Amino acid sequence: MKYIIVGLGSFGASLGVKLTAQGNEVIGIDKNMSRVNNYKEKLSHTIQMDATDEYTVSGLPLKDTDVVVIAIGEEQGDNIMATALFKTLQVKRLISRAVNPLHEKVLQAIGVDEIVHPEEETAERWAKKLSFKGVVDSFELSDEFSIVEVRLPEKYNGKAIRESKIREEYNLVVLTTISKKESKTFIGQSRETSKVQGVANPQNILSSEDILVVYGANKDIKRFLKDG
Repeated sequence: MKYIIVGLGSFGASLGVKLTAQGNEVIGIDKNMSRVNNYKEKLSHTIQMDATDEYTVSGLPLKDTDVVVIAIGEEQGDNIMATALFKTLQVKRLISRAVNPLHEKVLQAIGVDEIVHPEEETAERWAKKLSFKGVVDSFELSDEFSIVEVRLPEKYNGKAIRESKIREEYNLVVLTTISKKESKTFIGQSRETSKVQGVANPQNILSSEDILVVYGANKDIKRFLKDG
């Protein structure tokens, strides 16, 4: 996949390096030349650019880019202006960083697809969410092993965990399942709630609305998601 990451601070740079290491093409952008130089050997491409300037931004390969991540954190004004600009240019998927609740409300008003909170979420987790189709969340235990939440592939709908043969075919352990349900708040707004089903039993029947929590090697998780 192809990514543009705007802002090569701690979070943006770390995310870019991990996505590049996973075989993706990453363009890293920052107006600070020293940051651009620091990561020119670690990312596919690095560019010194003011991401709030429409003329220069419109020259980027936006139509060929799958995801744009606005990772600017130090200057909220630049973050908001860059986010609004990329939104106006109608990129395929736009993710932006929020540093406080008010900032998040502004980004929501702009209409970004997803909001990231680097103070609470690591670059490792976002690299998996972006690289592996179907990953909802992840926790990296080591360079080789992770626990991940993944959307249930349709082919397992209605099957028992034992019948799915996920362990035999992919060497992954299903730890539990999470069901997502929509409920109403007291003022009538819809809200999605999660219910963890407890330790997985081989007889548990899987539903298309379930999220699987699985443990295993990153290479096996990637193979499972690719086949799904």
